[in-house]
Amino acid sequence: MRFVLYTHSLVSDWNHGNAHFLRGVLRELQARGHPTLALEPADSWSRSNLLAAQGCAAAARFTADFPELTSLTYDASFDHEAALDDADVVLVHEWTDPALVARLGAMRRAGADFTLLFHDTHHRGVSDRQAIDAMALDGYDAVLAFGESLRERYLLQGWGRHVFTWHEAADVRLFRPPAAECARTGLIWIGNWGDGERERELQEFLIEPARTLDLPGVVHGVRYPAHALQALATTSLAYGGWIANADAPAAFARHRMTVHVPRRPYVEALPGIPTIRVFEVLACGIPLVSAPWNDNEQLFAPGRDFLSVRDGAGMTAQLRALDNDAAMRAEIARNGRAAILARHTCAHRVDELLHILAARGSTRVMRQVVQLEAVP
Repeated sequence: MRFVLYTHSLVSDWNHGNAHFLRGVLRELQARGHPTLALEPADSWSRSNLLAAQGCAAAARFTADFPELTSLTYDASFDHEAALDDADVVLVHEWTDPALVARLGAMRRAGADFTLLFHDTHHRGVSDRQAIDAMALDGYDAVLAFGESLRERYLLQGWGRHVFTWHEAADVRLFRPPAAECARTGLIWIGNWGDGERERELQEFLIEPARTLDLPGVVHGVRYPAHALQALATTSLAYGGWIANADAPAAFARHRMTVHVPRRPYVEALPGIPTIRVFEVLACGIPLVSAPWNDNEQLFAPGRDFLSVRDGAGMTAQLRALDNDAAMRAEIARNGRAAILARHTCAHRVDELLHILAARGSTRVMRQVVQLEAVP
């Protein structure tokens, strides 16, 4: 089957974590023999910021790191109908312009025989409901929501008749422990400062523990305001700026531990949804200590796959324990990676996607899925 993905950007992961999972899914589809194509707007804010901050070489990294993937840009003159002429499955991410979302839905209603899916991996369903209200999803065969709480929100608001939970996951072709261990030291955190959605949490669960313990290490990410950089400067953590996601596994491999600080909308309104970085961190075999979040879907086993704390004092205590106990670090890292390999790889999500297509796909797609399942 031929899969076409509409995404905010596949080439750029500048403040755009959705690119991580989507790259992994397309790579898995390609590995199984399904041709893929990504379409992204030429003027996306992620791509524009990446080029402005890092230059053309940063965008060129995409081709070098993911040579099997193809992403084309489109503008107002792009012929979407021609691009989708031989598509079997069209997956439309929720950052896509509402007018284009509606145009694709109209194509499906008019008789296009591809399967049309809407994919939501953000919190706008609770933080900006008008944005999702503006999406014309009546022509879509199904909605894929990246957590059960978001799926329930879609059903409650009537945004989709057929809504499935489809969590993000780790691309374990990329995210894995190093082939050979080297000396590890201190703490790493890779994450963007954001829009005030976790400012006080970053102070409590990252900056203050690092300062108290005088932990060496590094913080990577973008959109750090001056006061955030000033706060980091009071610790022994260096600020490393943007890092390409393909470089994250090697960065994790140089450090003893990391932390998870979820954004407030996920904690308060969309429980059960971890960020993509949780999956990637655990896949890399580095111990993770998490600020509070409610894993009500039981994706992981807190205390076994990662450590969970209630407050900054608890974070400080757990980071101190990990820093001083190599056996403890090894056990948490081993358990976390085992959880990923058992349930949360992009291969698992492609399997789930095929099951969804078997239930909600067009006649042509359902027939192809049955043929795939018949192959031993």
